Amino acid sequence: MKDREKPARCRRLFTTFFKIGAFTFGGGYAMIPLIQKEAVERNHWVSDHDILDIVAVAESTPGPISINSATFIGYRTAGVAGALCATFGVVLPSFAVILGLSFVLQQFESLQAVKFAFAGIRAGVLALICKALWSMAVQCPKSVLSYAIAAGAFVAVSFFGANVLAVIAASALLGLASVLWVRDAKKEEAAK
Repeated sequence: MKDREKPARCRRLFTTFFKIGAFTFGGGYAMIPLIQKEAVERNHWVSDHDILDIVAVAESTPGPISINSATFIGYRTAGVAGALCATFGVVLPSFAVILGLSFVLQQFESLQAVKFAFAGIRAGVLALICKALWSMAVQCPKSVLSYAIAAGAFVAVSFFGANVLAVIAASALLGLASVLWVRDAKKEEAAK
């Protein structure tokens, strides 16, 4: 990318992630389909495969997944300036809305219409999370081990209350160990 293109790309990053941050309810997982659509399909900043890696890294690092994803895509697209613009863009709408709502929510929280609106928002968020899960499942490597790791992680967290960070670390170690084992087996086979 040429230096003269950087300001335009930074503005585009800011407006894109501002739009994602402003019109997505339900947190980072609900944003994943929109991030994928904007970053991959519309702007061609990253590939579908990159989105899987971005989500994996963003989930494994401290902080909200949407902010980590925006920062990574911004950095990949326009360096440090791009990372700052994308991050600020995705954070600003939430900050403004929370600031505004904090002043008025207590006055309206007992209204039945407000309760119904939040129930509807929760249902929409669930649909967006399911869409993100489906998109990631379609793109994930298909192997017995990957399905076993996913099922084991689900059971450990859902039914046994396992620490999510420990499950993520154990899943990463299992995945790494399997890749190294397969690589070593291929080397041994090639040496024969």
